[in-house]
Amino acid sequence: MAFIDYYKVLGVSKTATNKQIKAAYRKLARKHHPDLNQDNKEAEKKFKEINEANEVLSDPENRKKYDKFGKDWKHGEEYQQAGRQQHRSQQQGHQQGFSEDAYSDFFESMFSGGRGSFGQGRATQYKGQDYNTDLHLTLKQAYTSNPQIFTVNKKKIRITIPAGVENEQVLKITGKGGPGSNGGPNGDLYIKFIISNDTKFKREGNNLYQNVAIDLYTAILGGELMVDTFTSKVKLKIKPLTPNDAKVKLKGKGFPIYKQEGKMGDLIITFQIAMPTKLSNKEIELFKELQKIESK
Repeated sequence: MAFIDYYKVLGVSKTATNKQIKAAYRKLARKHHPDLNQDNKEAEKKFKEINEANEVLSDPENRKKYDKFGKDWKHGEEYQQAGRQQHRSQQQGHQQGFSEDAYSDFFESMFSGGRGSFGQGRATQYKGQDYNTDLHLTLKQAYTSNPQIFTVNKKKIRITIPAGVENEQVLKITGKGGPGSNGGPNGDLYIKFIISNDTKFKREGNNLYQNVAIDLYTAILGGELMVDTFTSKVKLKIKPLTPNDAKVKLKGKGFPIYKQEGKMGDLIITFQIAMPTKLSNKEIELFKELQKIESK
């Protein structure tokens, strides 16, 4: 396998921080994503290299192995172990009169599939490369189940994203990564959700929060008010003398609970009293009368 400089792929230096690597990966992944470059083989190849580079360099252990072993980073531990075994065998061989060729055969059987006495003619199987990608959704899109199509290794993968996914949640799709070697299993595909909020609601877990303004008169005297939920409107009764920041919970009007069909979080409404910005002369006189009554 040809050596690929993953630092060069992401356009970062070998001293780059994890934050710099992550930022470079996201920028390039968006630019070369297959969904934005239909039938562009070069972009597809570049997207694959970007994911491979991120999978290695974003993981401290993988990055350490890559810096040390280069293209053989996946099998670095095996090489080290075999080297130690060879060294021990050589020491024993010198003591017992064995030849150097016997240990060369052993080392070859471990890594090239040769018929050494220990390798038994079978090459070691290795799992394929894991792929990582980001999927950007709006809060409205995350509210419902979403069919999505991904192109991986020139194959289209159709999946349905369940309603209720959270920001930076990671979904694992087994066996949809890079192909294994020597009959080993395929790698896995990891999808991280990046959810932007394009609504007036605030989401915390499965609950939604919304601030609703009510006028001074309704707060004092009570009344009715139409309030938006995420998908519809409901009529609320306002109690007389409702204080500022009073809260009302609407059960089941929040966000869908992930993979629990039919179950929903709650919507919490916070009332904020809007003070009048202009009063007529008559209103001012009435407020003065109320002030006199209150002071008695």
